Amino acid sequence: MSYRTHPDRILDHIDRERNRDLDDPGAPTVRQASARELGSEKPDASSTQHERLTRIFNLIDTSYTKTGQSADLRRIAARFRGIGDLAEHRARGDVTISVQYLDAQRNDDVAMAPFEVRPDALEEAKEATGTSRADVNALKVLREHLREGVMAAYAKLEPRLRAAIRDRADLGHVSVQITVDLRAAG
Repeated sequence: MSYRTHPDRILDHIDRERNRDLDDPGAPTVRQASARELGSEKPDASSTQHERLTRIFNLIDTSYTKTGQSADLRRIAARFRGIGDLAEHRARGDVTISVQYLDAQRNDDVAMAPFEVRPDALEEAKEATGTSRADVNALKVLREHLREGVMAAYAKLEPRLRAAIRDRADLGHVSVQITVDLRAAG
């Protein structure tokens, strides 16, 4: 065998890549993926409450899409490469929606929905994707939890959004940020 294709050398390279966080404790670890969307178009003063709520929901939807496609979410999923080897490995996280009213004297509206990643969810994702790559399966699981978390957080947030619309706080610029935070459970 050549020096370049020696199996031990290849496995050493894979192990170094997997343990990069442990090798360099000073390196920042990525725990969060987030995206922010700014609604700079002001709605008409004669627009209905439903139209104004739809505007905020569309900002949440755009921010959700950006978060699901972000490179940080892929980095978080890459940390799951060895999860198939650990039967009791679990991770906990939360999805947070923050709505900021930039032109109003109203506090930000924030809602959070927790979730837990379990090995059986990764096994189901493995069957659904047809691949054994742990990062691909983890990305699928994280995106599912992101979707469910955004909908659960929006359900908590909707009454406060309606109150903000009644207070006319949404008639200016509105910013929406969605954040996914994942940490090891244990």
